[in-house]
Amino acid sequence: MSNYKQLDAWKISINLVTEVYKSLKLYPKEELYSLTSQTKRAAISVPANIAEGLGRQYKKDTLQFLHIARGSLYELETHLIIAINIEILNRKDFDSLMVLWEKSIQLLNGLINYYEKASLK
Repeated sequence: MSNYKQLDAWKISINLVTEVYKSLKLYPKEELYSLTSQTKRAAISVPANIAEGLGRQYKKDTLQFLHIARGSLYELETHLIIAINIEILNRKDFDSLMVLWEKSIQLLNGLINYYEKASLK
């Protein structure tokens, strides 16, 4: 499967990045080089690693990058929890992001399972 843009896991993660960026506009300026930056990097890492993994076209490489994408999702979740705990992200935005996050993790886990069971190179 070389066209990563057709994958639901990639599409949902792109939506998640878009929504994360929208919510980050509300973060205070003093967070620009800390929590804002780290949250952006974690969010961007998910679809980027899905794309890179699928572009490698080798099962072992693909799985490695899919696992990195999953790790980035958990990192993103942690950043969002911190943001709500320190009251720079409101509950409504957090809940909306977590719906996308949960869908992303579900689809990514399914993709990982597929590649782990597939008899590919």
